[in-house]
Amino acid sequence: MIGLGAGRPRRIVAVGAHCDDIAIGAGGTLLTLCRAQPGIRVDALVLSGGGSEREQEEQAALAAFCPDADLRLTVHKLPDGRLPAHWEEAKAAVEELRERSDPDLVLAPRTDDAHQDHRGLAQLIPTAFRDHLVLGYEIVKWDGDLGRMAAYQPLPAEIAEEKVRLLQEHYASQRHRPWYDREAFLGLARIRGIECHERYAEAFAVTKLKLNLGG
Repeated sequence: MIGLGAGRPRRIVAVGAHCDDIAIGAGGTLLTLCRAQPGIRVDALVLSGGGSEREQEEQAALAAFCPDADLRLTVHKLPDGRLPAHWEEAKAAVEELRERSDPDLVLAPRTDDAHQDHRGLAQLIPTAFRDHLVLGYEIVKWDGDLGRMAAYQPLPAEIAEEKVRLLQEHYASQRHRPWYDREAFLGLARIRGIECHERYAEAFAVTKLKLNLGG
């Protein structure tokens, strides 16, 4: 398995259409980065759920997924499932995030995600973060849109288990969903681990990557 290092990012942007998207798609990666670099800055943006129980869940969850980080979370109130109809508000939120951050790494949904909110947000990211490394995370769901991924972050067993525990602990409002369980989250991490010769991993799509192989 070929490995390419991206250095040690000190500033991260993480975006989600809904509360829990970031944690499901990249929670293990956030745990890994934040534990390795105390004080790392994480600017997080969520487009829906503001002012509700879900925002409270997201605040507690991301604090747990980003231990000892300089976490700055903004949760907006766009309606769930209606992002295409609120394109201007979504674009303004992303552009405002770009104005106050210059990250080394952006964690965002995949551009080919089947959910219109995820996909719409993913399409906005390159318009604001033009010169940044963007990793597109995946979210398991009934649509069956999981595909072949290009980049993998290996997760030690304890990180994978911690991710699942935190998801179950902090997002009580989602426990009723038939796909929201330990088997689904750990099973996907195991499959992605197999694909990169590790026990567990999170996988990401990469739309554009500039190499510096000459030193």
